[in-house]
Amino acid sequence: MFRLGKKSNCILAACLSAAILLGGCGGSPSVRETSLTEGGGVIDASGKLVEDGGSSAKSGKKKKLKKNSEGSGSDVRESSGTENAASPAAADSPEASQDVAVQEESASDVADSGEVTEAVNGGPGSRDNTPVVLVPEQPGVEVYGNELITIDASYSSQGYISVAYSGSCPKVKLQITCPNSTTYTYNITAGGYEVFPLTVDSGTYSVGAYENISGSEYSTCFRTDIPVTIENEYGPYLYPNQYVNFSAASQCVQVAQDLAYGANTDLDVVANVYNYMIENVTYDSALANSVESGYLPDPDRTLQSCTGICLDYACLMSSMLRSQGIPTHLEVGYASTAYHAWISVYLSDVGWVNGIVEFNGTSWELMDPTFAASASAEELREFIGDGSNYEVKYVY
Repeated sequence: MFRLGKKSNCILAACLSAAILLGGCGGSPSVRETSLTEGGGVIDASGKLVEDGGSSAKSGKKKKLKKNSEGSGSDVRESSGTENAASPAAADSPEASQDVAVQEESASDVADSGEVTEAVNGGPGSRDNTPVVLVPEQPGVEVYGNELITIDASYSSQGYISVAYSGSCPKVKLQITCPNSTTYTYNITAGGYEVFPLTVDSGTYSVGAYENISGSEYSTCFRTDIPVTIENEYGPYLYPNQYVNFSAASQCVQVAQDLAYGANTDLDVVANVYNYMIENVTYDSALANSVESGYLPDPDRTLQSCTGICLDYACLMSSMLRSQGIPTHLEVGYASTAYHAWISVYLSDVGWVNGIVEFNGTSWELMDPTFAASASAEELREFIGDGSNYEVKYVY
């Protein structure tokens, strides 16, 4: 039996006026961080992210996008493995037996109905914007557990495990202790499999499930050590999981496809998604003041309500970028003294970037787009500064 200490009531509750920080990586030890020295994104006077070096992010005309939580209704097929061949999603794809759902609805089809206004380029860019949504599987090849818990680690090499609880306890915790001794704690419920990322490269992961006895006391339901050899270093940041939960039918995938329609590069896509977020999603102060421990974001819920707390912002943006084959960290930690969530991304020509940032002519500076949605560019720069206000605790 173990006792969970009292968690702060500030699960993203005191997030200043913030939501996502594009940057402040420093999460997984396996990640290569790169400080850029030329080219790249800049913030214009309005706080928008545009691309420097002669290739600006596409904005163009406005299109109306579908607001439908029931999915796109478009065809889904299995990928041949040739889509987005230059991206990490294709270069380090899972084994052939892994399903890859590819949604083929065109941007023009998506634009025919709906309420969400979104800026896309007037014509297609040179970058393929076809969504490639990786689908976690549970084939039962490597399984741990008992009559109450099932842990399928068959695809741990791709950076995730799947866990299913079949008991009757209403409060169950899952803990994953990584090779670097960082422990992640999740809530799990009875039902089907839930997916959890393995974010600290290869090594032994200790996985335990615990049922609540009373108050903050829990008894061990099952615990085991799982040896993991990560073969796809991008897998944890491309697959959906409990915190970044999307599928090929998700509306956010449709919107991301439309946002990427006029893009020539991954940075164009990031810029378009960033600008969409700061223009269309507002910070929900009431939710921030009342949210409880265990809160899980839903990207389509945020897309439809156009409001959310920092975890909602980070989840939605991570879901959009992952569906476009751009590996994305959802990072949780502290912005100054406030518990906070933000993202960082992988760009194929530079590696893991220590922030999608503002390029001032000689160096890159961190940028927080939720803060950007409610603060001036000058206030944004003053708060973020050299990034020392941000401390990463967990990566999802």
